Amino acid sequence: MSKPKNIVLVRHGQSEGNVNKQIYKEKPDYALGLTDVGRAQAIQVGKDLRLMLGSKVPQFYISPFWRTRETFLGIRKAWNPDKETGYDIFTNFYEDPRLREQEWHGSLPIDGYDNNAETERDAYGHFYYRFDGGESCADVFDRVSDFLNTLHRDFEKNNFPENCVIVTHGMTLRVFLMRWFHLSVEEFEQYANPKNCECVILKLDECLGKYYLVNDLRKHKINHLYQFNWNEK
Repeated sequence: MSKPKNIVLVRHGQSEGNVNKQIYKEKPDYALGLTDVGRAQAIQVGKDLRLMLGSKVPQFYISPFWRTRETFLGIRKAWNPDKETGYDIFTNFYEDPRLREQEWHGSLPIDGYDNNAETERDAYGHFYYRFDGGESCADVFDRVSDFLNTLHRDFEKNNFPENCVIVTHGMTLRVFLMRWFHLSVEEFEQYANPKNCECVILKLDECLGKYYLVNDLRKHKINHLYQFNWNEK
């Protein structure tokens, strides 16, 4: 297996839902697009990635939600097609529904964004809490696990690029890290969402054949009531 040198996880740029929670009355979550700020963020992170990863086009995996599609379109501008060979960047592009964000509702909420549910989730614990008509993070964990099977099979391809970029969402990104590094539920609860268009980098240690996390998202302590204490058992 030829592992990529870097696996870069990118949260989408600033979206309509990030700046206006009431838009959920009008648009389903998957259809929320980027703001002008978000589109500028996507273009900038593409330039940053080009500087870090080099001129060879990475393998892209993206969520099919519109805000992640738009983010990818901004990022890809940093890699221009090779006019001599007619190389098309979309040969290194794969859209995967398993990378979508945690689902909150099965239909448009009448009152828009449900702040009470979010507050309740924060107190209950992010991983196990299930939104009415939506998913828990445990559900997201299952589909991210299945996606990793595809990712590892792709690594075995002889022509797999040196770098891999995954454009996804804040909560899904955190669950990806949990699954990849075999974190406990309590460790997962310590992680916070990256900022819009912030990159989380997994770099390969070629001597050990394992990845390490370049930037740490552990920005808060576990604050819900149900913490398991091994020392008491």
